[in-house]
Amino acid sequence: MKKEPPQKYASKIFKKHNHNACFNDSMKAFQKHCVQKNLKLTPLRSKVFEFLLRDHQPLGAYQILDMLRDSGFASTPPIAYRVLDFLIEQGFAHKIKRLNAFVACSHPGSTHSPTFMICRKCDKVAEIDEKDSGIDLKKATSFDFKVEEAVIEFIGLCTSCVTVEAT
Repeated sequence: MKKEPPQKYASKIFKKHNHNACFNDSMKAFQKHCVQKNLKLTPLRSKVFEFLLRDHQPLGAYQILDMLRDSGFASTPPIAYRVLDFLIEQGFAHKIKRLNAFVACSHPGSTHSPTFMICRKCDKVAEIDEKDSGIDLKKATSFDFKVEEAVIEFIGLCTSCVTVEAT
């Protein structure tokens, strides 16, 4: 059986994968990062990150608030946004501008410009390395422009939705 070479930072979201391992590895990386950076690992931060990892589905802030309330946590918008800002600042989450929602980073803790593939049918979001997107952000400097933030979002259909649409 031929083994495919691993893609650097490629998301497994649109492919079958061991989600338990995916979830556990991300949680361990988050906990380790907080310890190494001497950051407070609160139950609220852990719970919101768990929500983002749960189904690989982007979540809106108010969905997260409802989930926090259902889990027995205080659930006011400032609380959710502070936690989401923390996760984004630490490289463990991204905001999907098109969906006005948040998603766990598929390669947490690294500094990068996220590139997303968003299924227009099921709203699943997969993250790929910006180098794999074919877009060279460094070229922007040749146009006398300094890129401070870049979020690239490709809209289309995942394999599952293409199959359903074809039938």
